[in-house]
Amino acid sequence: MEFRIEKDTMGEVKVPNEKYWGAQTQRSHENFEIGVGLETMPKEVIEGFAYLKKACALVNRKLGRLDEPRTEAIAQACDEILNGKLDGNFPLVVWQTGSGTQSNMNLNEVVSNRAMEILGL
Repeated sequence: MEFRIEKDTMGEVKVPNEKYWGAQTQRSHENFEIGVGLETMPKEVIEGFAYLKKACALVNRKLGRLDEPRTEAIAQACDEILNGKLDGNFPLVVWQTGSGTQSNMNLNEVVSNRAMEILGL
């Protein structure tokens, strides 16, 4: 398996090249090495976040705070999540802190990295 180096406020971390998640997801994945398989975040939670992020992009476009290309890229990335195309990018288990921060960041990283790829960035 090949890796890329992602950086955050805690430093560098190795992330598998074929995944869209970033440093925060990787750290959570490593720090909560409990429960696998059926104990990952339920698909319904992932889908709920995807609907929310798509809606936010559309509203921010309507308010003039996000341009059309970025809006479309974010919406497409969210649709790909909803259609199951990015299923392998949500490795976090339900055994994390109670606020859902890691799952939210997992979605943010996947949506943003996929959107940047769609935009050719």
